Amino acid sequence: MCTALLQSSGRPGSTVENLKVLDEAAGRAAAAGAALLVTSELFLTGYAIGDAVGVLAEPADGDAADAVAEIAGRHGLAVAYGYPEREGGRVFNSLQLVSADGTRLANYRKTHLFGCFERDHFTPGGQPVVQAGLNGLTVGLMICYDVEFPELVRAHALAGTDLLLVPTAQMHPFQFVAESVVPVRAFENQMYVAYVNRVGHEGEFEFVGLSTLAGPDGIARARAGRTEELVLADADPAFLAASRVANPYLEDRRPGLYGALV
Repeated sequence: MCTALLQSSGRPGSTVENLKVLDEAAGRAAAAGAALLVTSELFLTGYAIGDAVGVLAEPADGDAADAVAEIAGRHGLAVAYGYPEREGGRVFNSLQLVSADGTRLANYRKTHLFGCFERDHFTPGGQPVVQAGLNGLTVGLMICYDVEFPELVRAHALAGTDLLLVPTAQMHPFQFVAESVVPVRAFENQMYVAYVNRVGHEGEFEFVGLSTLAGPDGIARARAGRTEELVLADADPAFLAASRVANPYLEDRRPGLYGALV
């Protein structure tokens, strides 16, 4: 499945403008043959926008969700987008996956919140593994800091995730996560990992780009630089199946020895 990674911070503070950026990128991705477009963390509103994140938050089936569904349907590709989700009095840092016909397939709420900003503005999610079927692959959803917890990625591997989507707001000086941790996660769990970052400065943060689609062999199929960019690469189920035979980490596990982990 050809997967497009939209490395962009969009237009922080404006959902309307970010939907325009998404629409334009979806057109380019579809023209290049992509079946799936993945954005960065909190793409629809911006990340470092302070209390405005609560003001701009919407339900999973709100107006912004309808707009994304229309974009996906018009361009004929699935879209996974980061946004602040409101449910009652709570706001979650969420990721929603919409199919190429505009159907909402899955919604994930970030379970591991990073730093004071996120803990002050969001409620942590409580469902560790969220998946959906897409073009013959089992797609898993995760956000940024979550991927730095090996237990959570392994839970996805044990649940059969083939392609793990990880929108992120990876900032300086933690670029080693994009460069080293993500490819290792893909290898040790025998899956593809699409890690899609923001770029540039927002408030006190400097986002480092380096978005990547890492394969189960630990090699990046695509790697963006430090500027706004749309990169594409394939998640190949045949290669994944062969890699899992050659690297049987999940079969060779000894769960009885791991009790101390919990």
